[in-house]
Amino acid sequence: MKLSIGIVGLPNVGKSTLFKILTAQNITVANYPFATIDPNVGVVPVPDERVEKLAALSQSKKKIPAVVEFYDIAGLVKGANKGEGLGNQFLSHIRECAAIVHLVRCFQSGEIIHVEGAPNPVRDIDIITTELILKDLDTVEKRFHKAESDARSGKKEFIVIRDALKHIKETLDAGEPLFMREDILKMYKEIIFEMGLLTAKKQILLLNGSEDDATPEVREKAKSLHAEFVVADLGSGNPVPTLIQKAYDILNLMSFLTTGEDETRAWTIERGIKAPQAAGVIHTDFENKFIRAEVVNWQKLIEAGSWAKAREKGWLRIEGKEYVVQEGDVMVIRHS
Repeated sequence: MKLSIGIVGLPNVGKSTLFKILTAQNITVANYPFATIDPNVGVVPVPDERVEKLAALSQSKKKIPAVVEFYDIAGLVKGANKGEGLGNQFLSHIRECAAIVHLVRCFQSGEIIHVEGAPNPVRDIDIITTELILKDLDTVEKRFHKAESDARSGKKEFIVIRDALKHIKETLDAGEPLFMREDILKMYKEIIFEMGLLTAKKQILLLNGSEDDATPEVREKAKSLHAEFVVADLGSGNPVPTLIQKAYDILNLMSFLTTGEDETRAWTIERGIKAPQAAGVIHTDFENKFIRAEVVNWQKLIEAGSWAKAREKGWLRIEGKEYVVQEGDVMVIRHS
């Protein structure tokens, strides 16, 4: 499972600085399928001491952490939904991202110009939110016109799609980003995902500045959007580990691990999935041909010192198809 996050914001808010921080941590793993990608994508390892310790235990030839892809696009401006500025051309690049980091300039600086004259974080959040809503409205309206035409045939499936799009359109028309409406997201999950609607994606607000720069007003604004936020001075700090942890939390993600002489690797999955589905993240055949999993908590495996000793101590378990994978499980998949 690939976790990707899009970065949006006005021009001159610190996006280039953030991307420099990201690319400074860039990794290239020869057998990782996304290692060769466009320059505007930073592949960042998920900090994970477990990979290091398990690799040492197994004397693994390779260590492969879970990774996050950050997609950086040009700064958005007012009217981006209508084609203003460069950012509009790249919004399609983040349609498939799982979440969005909305970078907000909170710091004051006379040397760095602001596209709106002077920084006003609450106003700036509204500008970007509005542009994303309007872009989604454009996408939905185009689809809605076709759905209305199809629904005239009287076929139930077309009527259902039309009504769903009408409900989504009404929400966006009211100025509500879809991520604030859990009811809408659950009700129309498939069609929203299919269209890659931007405001349906969970958001993390990265408030670029000091703790003092991030005023109570901007913090309240973040809370009113039901969005997580991180305060970080990009000129002197590295918010990436915190951003990754926030992304895992809001997307309900976790990691399990595999380890051996060839490699130790962390695998990203959704919380609550069962062993066969987790096995399918490693290889699709493993899900279909799953027999059982040998499972041990990573700390217990380290404490035991080997698989054999973990088995002797009774810490190694045999789990079947109904087992719900837990954070930090080390697994060996048995399949036909």
